[in-house]
Amino acid sequence: MPQPRSETVPAVHWKSFLSDWWPAAVGLLAMFVPTFLSLANGMWSTESYAHGPIILALALWLLWRQWPDMMAAIGEPRPSAAGWPLLAAALFCYVIGRSQGIQAGELLAFVLALVSLLLLGWGGRALRFQWFPIFFMLFMIPLPGPLVAALTMPMKMAVSYMTELILFTAGYPIARSGVILQIGQYQLLVADACAGLQTLLTLEALGLFYLNVVRHTAVLRNVVLAVLIIPISFTANVIRVIALTLITYYFGDAAGQGFLHGFAGMVLFISALILILSVDTLLQTLVARRARRAVGSPA
Repeated sequence: MPQPRSETVPAVHWKSFLSDWWPAAVGLLAMFVPTFLSLANGMWSTESYAHGPIILALALWLLWRQWPDMMAAIGEPRPSAAGWPLLAAALFCYVIGRSQGIQAGELLAFVLALVSLLLLGWGGRALRFQWFPIFFMLFMIPLPGPLVAALTMPMKMAVSYMTELILFTAGYPIARSGVILQIGQYQLLVADACAGLQTLLTLEALGLFYLNVVRHTAVLRNVVLAVLIIPISFTANVIRVIALTLITYYFGDAAGQGFLHGFAGMVLFISALILILSVDTLLQTLVARRARRAVGSPA
């Protein structure tokens, strides 16, 4: 009778780890707990940046989840001196960000500090193993305002146009002027939070997180799904604005701008997740069909 394979990934001795690295842990907490508290009471409490704590939590979970595999893969740690200049850069960004109230600088400092600690403690192989959680954290850093403004307007125009086209085709009394929708007696301004760059980046992050978790072996499936994340994100934005427009049309402006506006945000993420899963299922079917044809074809 075959015996089950033993687990090859060694257990991580967290007590030993904490005893060696508690000064760094205390330093990180002292520096960045005030930062995250400020963000929770400020930027992260707004609709445009509400994805920040979600990105942070998911990234830290990925780091923790991959840690035993990382330790097994790297074997003996080989600390890299490249971590020192990165640590200096992290401290510089933190001082500038904290003193000048630039929260993007503080968040960048947090990411750089984690990278430097990985290099100083375990070396470049550890960083290569944990590259995705580190990269994923970049999605919680707000982009410069002028860049966001320049890229957001075309996106809002496109979302407004598609919303008008779909609802007009469905028979609703809707018209559009720029990013202002007129449906019945109500006017709606398609705001940055509804169809802006930050929303698109949030959905991009959701799609990339899904790809990292499922880790398909088929390269074509991964590439196609990664490319389709952008139109999926746009479609989810359109669904959200349509939902908000219909809520306003049927229940009034107060309902649209009040509690149900937050519900429309849930519609955004739920619809994006459903679209990603649907497209992934379709790709799985196509890849499986292609594999069956390859097996059945004569040599």
